[in-house]
Amino acid sequence: MKWISEFAKAFMGLFQSGAKTFIGWMSSIVPVVLLLLVLMNSIIAFVGEERMNRFARLASRNVLTRYLLLPFLSAFMLGNPMAFSMARFLPEFYKPSYYAAQAQFCHTSNGVFPHINPAELFVWMGIAQGIDKLGLNNMDLAIRYMLVGIVMNFIGGWVTDFTTAYVCRTTGVQLSKEVSVEEN
Repeated sequence: MKWISEFAKAFMGLFQSGAKTFIGWMSSIVPVVLLLLVLMNSIIAFVGEERMNRFARLASRNVLTRYLLLPFLSAFMLGNPMAFSMARFLPEFYKPSYYAAQAQFCHTSNGVFPHINPAELFVWMGIAQGIDKLGLNNMDLAIRYMLVGIVMNFIGGWVTDFTTAYVCRTTGVQLSKEVSVEEN
């Protein structure tokens, strides 16, 4: 009977822990993401959706701007997870590759720009603490990690282009390589 009681207590503890995490999110990351969403939509409204579509059209034509410039600007200006929302301006074919490059960039730039991915800053700080104990400069490591990350993020995005093309070819699905402009 004691085992059943302990199991029930532990089971309820999972939900209590989840509730504490949820309340923590409601007082930390959810308002930040909501305000970033409002900011992004305000910028889009100010700049104009047609100009944003034109910028995306230009950025999507070139593999370097698509997987180096756009992910960097998105991550730096919007942070994780809002940086992923910039994919809405890209053609359908390039969205998986943008996601691949963006997801990696949000991690590899955390040592230099901690505001990009504050929820996972503890990973970088654990590594930096070890570097500090060795008497080394952790900013040197952060810059190297970011530079290697930028190259690898680009390669990851580009390789995903080939993967997307393969999946489209084998499944018969056609994804557009042109920006779709919705009429309001």
